[in-house]
Amino acid sequence: MTLSRVLELEAMDTLEEALAYDAIDHAEVNRQFVGDLLDQLPGSGPVLDLGTGTARIPIELCCEEPEAEVVAIDLARAMLRVAADNVRDSGLDGRIALERADAKRLPYADGAFSVVISNSLVHHAAVPDLVLREAWRVLAEGGLMFMRDLARPHDEIALAHLLEMYAARASEPQRRMFADSLRAALTFEELQVRIERLGVPRETARPSSDRHWTWCTRKTRCSG
Repeated sequence: MTLSRVLELEAMDTLEEALAYDAIDHAEVNRQFVGDLLDQLPGSGPVLDLGTGTARIPIELCCEEPEAEVVAIDLARAMLRVAADNVRDSGLDGRIALERADAKRLPYADGAFSVVISNSLVHHAAVPDLVLREAWRVLAEGGLMFMRDLARPHDEIALAHLLEMYAARASEPQRRMFADSLRAALTFEELQVRIERLGVPRETARPSSDRHWTWCTRKTRCSG
């Protein structure tokens, strides 16, 4: 039986949840994200990170790219509180600006950012189209969109396989969090439909692992 999308909370906004999230070992996934991003990122310019969580990806990016400067937003105050500690501990206060903002209604001008990135935000959105549309709006012409998230498995058997592969040693709350996120994610095909609504070719998105999709493209006059 096909797995239907089941929404989860858009923001984990208790300190306990934020600390539990930050305790999950995302280091390998974050390094892969930043490495793949830098492969597509010639030059410099203002970067917007949507749904930064505890700011692990902006920190990784700034450590790998000395000229990077990031505006990192999240809706959850608790996440930003933990993020502030992480940024301060990394010594990157001057290059990472943390702001509380809603990715569905961004407080930035059209074309304000040369690069827009996001990792694992879209599955939190009840209406993902709003997040995708706003991300595209604030991206400058010629700018880079680099977005990655979980892809919902087709059925319960596939979901159970992913849990066994990637969360076998996790705590029960962490396993539950991962399962809930997989259920809330878009399928790859659902993502492609939403990209096309923006006037962007669906081929700019691709499966990038057995549990992720990646949307990577540059904004041109012919798109959007």
